[in-house]
Amino acid sequence: MEKYITAPITEEDTKDLKHGDYVYISGTIYTARDAAHKRMYDAMLEGKSVPFDIKNNIVYYLGPSPAKENQVIGSAGPTTSSRMDKYTPLLLDHGMKGMIGKGKRSPIVIESIKKNKAVYFAAVGGAGALLSKCIKKSEVIAYDDLGTEAIRKLEVENLPVIVVIDTEGNNLYETAIEEYKEK
Repeated sequence: MEKYITAPITEEDTKDLKHGDYVYISGTIYTARDAAHKRMYDAMLEGKSVPFDIKNNIVYYLGPSPAKENQVIGSAGPTTSSRMDKYTPLLLDHGMKGMIGKGKRSPIVIESIKKNKAVYFAAVGGAGALLSKCIKKSEVIAYDDLGTEAIRKLEVENLPVIVVIDTEGNNLYETAIEEYKEK
């Protein structure tokens, strides 16, 4: 099913998203990769604040290439999500409602997604140049020293993603295999 959502999102939004749904995201999302996740994770463990309000936000696992002249951002394809698995349950416990990446998630992350009524979206790997066209504004807001891994605030318009894991833990990567076997 095709759905359109505006970020940030709430639990009301996430409960209506089911694995396999094609979703177009507009609004504000944030980027963070491995190094930024570690810094946020460490800050949270120490009771310190992080660079943006995690609650109800979507984090795109992205380290874009440099923007060319007259571009908002360079190629903006997803990073392998499992590299953030160690940090994800704590971010979800602090209210994060969505993640965009590629690839499988650990059983601990899936349980945390269910517990926190969040969703995991996949963006198409290898389509970074096309995905970048959906990004209307990009601003580094923290950890500038990390270069492409700095945290960015993005304004997106109809960013295409697929719900891979929904709030009930239904996992498209597993159900698609079963459906294929049945055919």
